[in-house]
Amino acid sequence: MTSKEANQRNPADRVALAVGDRFVVTVEKVAHGGHFIVRHQGAVIFVRHGIPGEEVEIEITGTGSSFNRADVISVISASPDRVSAPCQFAHRAGCGGCDFQHISLPRQRQLKSEVITEQFSRIAKQDINVEVEEVGAALGYRTRFNAVTTRNGDLGFKQARSNKVIPVSDCRILSPEMKYQELSAKRWKGDLRVEVSLSTTGERTIATGYSRDDTPVRTSEGPDVGKYEVNGFALEVSQRSFWQSHKLAPTVLTKAILEYAKLQPGDKVLDLYGGVGLFTSQFLESVGDGGSVDLVEGSKSATADAIRNFANFSNVSVHTGDVAKLLPRFSKADVIVLDPPREGAGKDVVTAMVALKPRSIVYIACDPAALARDTTYLGEAGYKLQKLRAFDLFPMTHHIESVALFTQLRYLDVKI
Repeated sequence: MTSKEANQRNPADRVALAVGDRFVVTVEKVAHGGHFIVRHQGAVIFVRHGIPGEEVEIEITGTGSSFNRADVISVISASPDRVSAPCQFAHRAGCGGCDFQHISLPRQRQLKSEVITEQFSRIAKQDINVEVEEVGAALGYRTRFNAVTTRNGDLGFKQARSNKVIPVSDCRILSPEMKYQELSAKRWKGDLRVEVSLSTTGERTIATGYSRDDTPVRTSEGPDVGKYEVNGFALEVSQRSFWQSHKLAPTVLTKAILEYAKLQPGDKVLDLYGGVGLFTSQFLESVGDGGSVDLVEGSKSATADAIRNFANFSNVSVHTGDVAKLLPRFSKADVIVLDPPREGAGKDVVTAMVALKPRSIVYIACDPAALARDTTYLGEAGYKLQKLRAFDLFPMTHHIESVALFTQLRYLDVKI
């Protein structure tokens, strides 16, 4: 049930809940955003740390007119997929990062698949079944993280849906090479943002700034610009520029994109939300000297990196600015690749893309709801979803990364 459906219920049929209320319920299904749905006397409740089919005791943590929020406080009848969390801080009062650590890995991926299916059914009105693919180890995979310090200078992460900082002495999903335990043992200044990255050459960069304002962080250890290599192409990435957090993501995603894009010599490619040029770097061999890539990105830090990264390539142009505003300046594209932020591309960007009449559009998405919405917009414009893959690039969390191929009707040769 969606929050809209819940809101359409007669209020008289719903019990009035209060923060702190406790009662026993049966967990129904996974919801978008890492929560699980339960019902109690007509009220819809989004619960953390459950598994479908379990009988649990919950405590209400938030109330609203259409839905409520709660935490599992005890498990009465456990799912066979419930496991002991590998991290001591993965509990209702602990770190808010890894919300799926209590679930076996195969079931984590199954639940993520169900979320994709539900979002496409509800939003795009399409029946989609996709397997979420395992990518490497479930622990020790992250090479970038943002932490905060308490007022006393303890390093940690924020509690779920809260600004409270939980001191964390060890983070199991981080690459051991980041030496988080060493960092957590250090006494920091209070109320800091601490951003740490590890390049493919093994160089660690630490940047800090005050957590109570939006001033940019400043590098306090390591190089300002990290060196990264993907399939033999060297890239420079500044600390403030985006880079994939999973160490295998760059190669996994570029392989999937190239498989879908089927680039040809001479192709004109648009790389939207292209960052420092990860995907652009992998397109050059396929399009050849007769082809070109236009990278469009809003972050000035990222485009400054991209300009350096492609200084010796005359067939790469880097454009800084809002994608929706810059797209109408282009007159042609054979293939468009886009990797928008969590909110997705949106209707204006979709409209501008299809006006260029590309033979294919490859869409990288970190939010299945946004992807489903944009799938509807693309379908209305004559571009149908042809293929979809999903990758478990964020094990122990509810997050998913998807790669979708959209093809104009006259090019469509496969149906889902």
